[in-house]
Amino acid sequence: MSGQVVPCSPKEVGSLFLFEKLTPEQLGRLCAAGRVELFQPGPVYAEGEPATCFYVMIEGTVVLSRRVGGDDVEVSRTSQRGVYGGAMQAYLGDRVRQVYNNSMRVTEPTRFFVLPADTFASIMSEWFPMAVHLLEGLFFGSKNTQAMIGQRERLLALGSLSAGLTHELNNPAAAAVRATSSLRERVAKMRHKLAVIAEGPFSRDALASLIEIQERTAERVAKAPALSPLEASDREDALGDWLEDHGIDQGWQIAPTFVQAGLDVDWLEQVAAAVGEEILPGAVGWLNYTIETELLMNEIEDSTTRISHLVDAAKQYSQLDRAPYRVVDVHELLDSTLLMLSGKIGPRIRVVKDYDRSLPPVPAYPAELNQVWTNLVDNAVSAMAGAGGEGTLTVRTAPDHERLLVEFRDTGPGVPPEIRDRIFDPFFTTKPVGQGTGLGLDISWRIVVNKHHGTLRVESVPGDTRFQVLLPLTAETPDEASALTTQEETR
Repeated sequence: MSGQVVPCSPKEVGSLFLFEKLTPEQLGRLCAAGRVELFQPGPVYAEGEPATCFYVMIEGTVVLSRRVGGDDVEVSRTSQRGVYGGAMQAYLGDRVRQVYNNSMRVTEPTRFFVLPADTFASIMSEWFPMAVHLLEGLFFGSKNTQAMIGQRERLLALGSLSAGLTHELNNPAAAAVRATSSLRERVAKMRHKLAVIAEGPFSRDALASLIEIQERTAERVAKAPALSPLEASDREDALGDWLEDHGIDQGWQIAPTFVQAGLDVDWLEQVAAAVGEEILPGAVGWLNYTIETELLMNEIEDSTTRISHLVDAAKQYSQLDRAPYRVVDVHELLDSTLLMLSGKIGPRIRVVKDYDRSLPPVPAYPAELNQVWTNLVDNAVSAMAGAGGEGTLTVRTAPDHERLLVEFRDTGPGVPPEIRDRIFDPFFTTKPVGQGTGLGLDISWRIVVNKHHGTLRVESVPGDTRFQVLLPLTAETPDEASALTTQEETR
């Protein structure tokens, strides 16, 4: 896009604040190397195109915009003489990909002094060598610092996740260890009780009946109904009375186990009828050990299943065994992240999942989306922690025109209006020194907007803060989707 070339006046160029300290000779060289162009209302250059020129406005009105998702968002509008844009980093040469970082348009006939990027770079190096070195150091130092602190941000998140995962794994693992120890003890007692029964004056038929009852009892344990506390208490009293009436010592200790297994007085009547009164105490003791063994094995199975589920969630979260770019169900990603962060969320924050399960899978980088979820959940938890440590975190998914909405809503104090426009800036944080890098939301913005062509926005009032991620339902083209794995766009 180019305008109409018009005469260049060294005096007029020298009146612009960028050039007001230059000598007449230098101004003459600028006019000879560059040109003045008159643009009619419309575009001057577009974001993402190769940055070929440096523009300084002489007169008119210029508008700068950035692409966010599928929308162009205006970031600046000015009529101030001397404002500049375009190839401002041309002095870095081919060490940095030279593209326009925004789009420029004019709303009225506007004149610019225009320098080709390579000419701008050579003049900068020749006239201001020290300034160029300082600018290079500032640019690359900032990039390196941002990369290092970004790595630190990821390590902090990993530490938080590791602590949460360790906490979650510890409970079922400890339960499995306790149950295994108890199971060994019960099996030893069962062996002893079997020896006592074998030495007793019991007929083959009586022993066969006892074995059959044992099998049926084990089946009852697997199908035990869930009872309310009141129902369980009433049944325990009835079983305790029955056991006491039939001469069973410490029946009140056995009754809760029988109730947990789903047994009742009718069942015990069937046992008494099948084995006879003389061996009933031994049979009840034998069945008690059988029930305890089954219950302990159930507990071990539940605990190890829980551990397996946590390990699967960790794999789902890290995406270590998955392709970096694929079609994913965001609900699986959200569930794995919430599970991994459950230790950090804690018991005082209520988590509500308001999912629209009818939403289709979307093309995405799942591991990086999990990083976004982690940052947004962590911020929500921190906000509520600062407000007493209690609150509600609502994670909602819904369709939004041709996009998928993922919303994180917290009941914290909110984001003050005066900083709302800065929260996505690199290194900006409201957390105390040492507790935040200020890159969580910046990284999230880059992942959502640059890598997924989506939108990340915030709506906030005290008691209701909502961070909203909008993702395209389809990749723009297969080629663009694959290119995302190799190209990191700049903000």
